[in-house]
Amino acid sequence: MILYCTFEELTALSAGAERVLAEAGFGVAPVAAPPQIVADLEALAPRLTGDLSIATLADQRSLARAVGFILADLRARMDSAVLTSTPSDEFAVQAYFEYANVLGMEDRLRRIGQQMSALIELMTGTAPTDESASIIAFPDE
Repeated sequence: MILYCTFEELTALSAGAERVLAEAGFGVAPVAAPPQIVADLEALAPRLTGDLSIATLADQRSLARAVGFILADLRARMDSAVLTSTPSDEFAVQAYFEYANVLGMEDRLRRIGQQMSALIELMTGTAPTDESASIIAFPDE
């Protein structure tokens, strides 16, 4: 399946991923990224050049963890920018748009995961397992 992404979404997500990874490397993040999230972010970063091909539910889950962590980080930054200045401050507005772009993308990614889960359940007769999430592939067509 393909997750279609806008330039703005990719830019905000890429900047967020770079920031979280840089902070994780130096231990300066307010909430350190767990090792699994760091691995998910490292796998995501090179893919942020265009629309994302999501081959399996396991791939979607990895993307969802990474995007969810970035989204939470962007939300905290947006809240901080608004509270330390005014909602109309340039940094607060920029933080809002970064957050909003990733929020929209995260919603579409979540819906793709729901569709993949439903299809796996329809094909296998049971809820997706780690094995079925890894081996059942979804074409990009």
